[in-house]
Amino acid sequence: MELLSNLLFNLSKKNITFFIFSCFLFIHCKKTVSPTSTDNIKNSAIKYAKGFNIIKEGNQKKLIIKKVFQGTSHSFTFLLNHQNSNKKNNIKIPIEKVVVTSTTHIPMLELLNVEESLIGFPHTRYISSKKTRVNIDRGKIMDLGMEQDINVEKLLDLQPDLVVGFSIYANNKIYENIEKSGIPVIFNGDWLEETPLGRAEWIKFFGALYNKEKQADSIFSSIEKEYLKAKKIAKRNTNSPTVLSGSMFKDVWNVPAGESYYASFFKDAYLNYLWKDTKGSGSIPLSFEQVLEKAKHADYWIKCGFFSSKEQILNASIHYQELNALKNDQVYTITHKKGATGGHLFFELSTVRPDLVLKDLIKITQPDLLPAYELSFFSKVN
Repeated sequence: MELLSNLLFNLSKKNITFFIFSCFLFIHCKKTVSPTSTDNIKNSAIKYAKGFNIIKEGNQKKLIIKKVFQGTSHSFTFLLNHQNSNKKNNIKIPIEKVVVTSTTHIPMLELLNVEESLIGFPHTRYISSKKTRVNIDRGKIMDLGMEQDINVEKLLDLQPDLVVGFSIYANNKIYENIEKSGIPVIFNGDWLEETPLGRAEWIKFFGALYNKEKQADSIFSSIEKEYLKAKKIAKRNTNSPTVLSGSMFKDVWNVPAGESYYASFFKDAYLNYLWKDTKGSGSIPLSFEQVLEKAKHADYWIKCGFFSSKEQILNASIHYQELNALKNDQVYTITHKKGATGGHLFFELSTVRPDLVLKDLIKITQPDLLPAYELSFFSKVN
């Protein structure tokens, strides 16, 4: 979800009701799926992602979910079959009717050309895609409320073949109630991946569910190729400009930790991210004084929270004026690129198109390296 993506970057944001972009449950093993060992995995189709695997053994296809919640290490196995089964860890494929719960799922469905199977979504106004918005406007996709408070009665009326859920934490009764009604639930953990290509590879998760593995593999290979090509181009960046990220909320500035998803983008863009040597994959809470001491002379301030103008930044805190990046008009935001109903394009599309995020960073910091490229997600704060 849209807010979840921002939440992972800045854990102190106050409006954490959606994901993410809403945004970002635990299914008891005995009720839903069977724990599995991944020690002897064969024929794995996954290259970067750590949270799931797809295993083919003869005619049998297994979808192994390894990490979908914070702070848990449970591993679950689903058997994907072409016939109905009464066993709760068996899923009939290809899926014909689905409910998904994060905006990051939308582009993956569209890339696989299965967006017509989407029949329900929590808080549809956060969806930015023009293609899917057409189906929403035509009444083909039901709004199910907020993702942490899904209208279960409406969902049950839809009778989807599958609900693709997501949750920051385990033990949410909503999904347990959905399962008790006989509708299977599989959790998607793309948001927990710590590398850009790891998150993008979750398109193969949907490929397995729709029996479109070859198409998913081909799409991901193209994205991977473009990402690695952009990374190679970025290597020509000999200036290594310094970069600051994040913003203050209630006197706390959360910056991405050095092993985080966002820090990996800066690394692959060959930028000198000022907190690159810190440990952790989440965010680091700092005071403004700590940030200023290290980043006062930073060349760029990239992903400055939800600020959309310099005036808005200074109204939030006059102390921001001490940052050279703001003085030199080198502040970049994601807030200008929105869908028709206000959803942020970055939170929806960037997961499956990390190549565009990387190209954005190259274009911002070394525009001569990509002369014909136009920014996809970021824009300058004026």
